[in-house]
Amino acid sequence: MLKIIVTSLFVQDQDKALQFYTETLGFVKKHDVPAGKFRWITVVSPDAQDGTELVLEPNDHPAAKEYQKKLVADGIPATMFGVADIQEEYVRLSEKGVKFTMVPTKMGPFSIAVLDDTCGNLIQIIQQ
Repeated sequence: MLKIIVTSLFVQDQDKALQFYTETLGFVKKHDVPAGKFRWITVVSPDAQDGTELVLEPNDHPAAKEYQKKLVADGIPATMFGVADIQEEYVRLSEKGVKFTMVPTKMGPFSIAVLDDTCGNLIQIIQQ
């Protein structure tokens, strides 16, 4: 059976992304190793450190830059993270200066919000 172990997210600046994803969002750095002119940086959820890793992938390729720009222009989140209490997370992140393009909104059985990760992406958070 297949299992998702790593997924990638293009970022404009790996250092800035690592800081945002760890210090602001609260993920934990798992790997940070040289990989040519960039680094292999992954973060994980603090309560699932052996779980799926998120690679903070440099958007150095022109197609990656264009992909990011078009998603943001159309308001499409690049990925989604789950939260236990969306209102609590919205308040916590807002107090840290995170900008939201969508405040917590009920969508059927779910509540979602969308934030700007400051690294070229919109990120959706969801409470199921």
